[in-house]
Amino acid sequence: MIAPMSEQMNLPNVLTLVRIALVPIVLIALLQETDSGDVIAAWAFAIAAATDWFDGYLARSRNLITTFGKVMDPIADKLLIATTLITLSALGDLSWWATGIVLGREFAVTALRAFVAEDGTVISASMYGKVKTVFQSFTVLVVMLFAPADWVSAMVWAMVGVTVLTGLDYFVNLRKRTDEVAG
Repeated sequence: MIAPMSEQMNLPNVLTLVRIALVPIVLIALLQETDSGDVIAAWAFAIAAATDWFDGYLARSRNLITTFGKVMDPIADKLLIATTLITLSALGDLSWWATGIVLGREFAVTALRAFVAEDGTVISASMYGKVKTVFQSFTVLVVMLFAPADWVSAMVWAMVGVTVLTGLDYFVNLRKRTDEVAG
């Protein structure tokens, strides 16, 4: 049974909505193309990224997991990272190839989850996926604040590598993950 919407609006879900609300602030600040705009964008992005960790922690530790959270949390994550990567690429601060690979992985894993969900199976984020999210967020912050330094380019390459490897992990270990959920 799904709880009524009033019961689903708990603190973790409010934090998810805050993350979504911060996306336009990141976008507008980046488009200002000033040092202060980059700093504001970085702060807003960092706060949004922190809400991702914090809402998940609260939901699990206090048994506040809801259908709303299961649906909206990954949407909020994808919205934040996709909007930011696309904007950074449009501004010339991040290579389009990196954005394309990262977004391709995100959509492929989301499609995989949707495909197995038809049977009622939910594939939770793996530890590798969580590490990937932290690394992506950190790298995006570095790009916002320090691009186009050579060491930033090295971080972007590393981020793409981690992103691809963790995406492959979902596909290679699909059987194991679905057996763990079913078992």
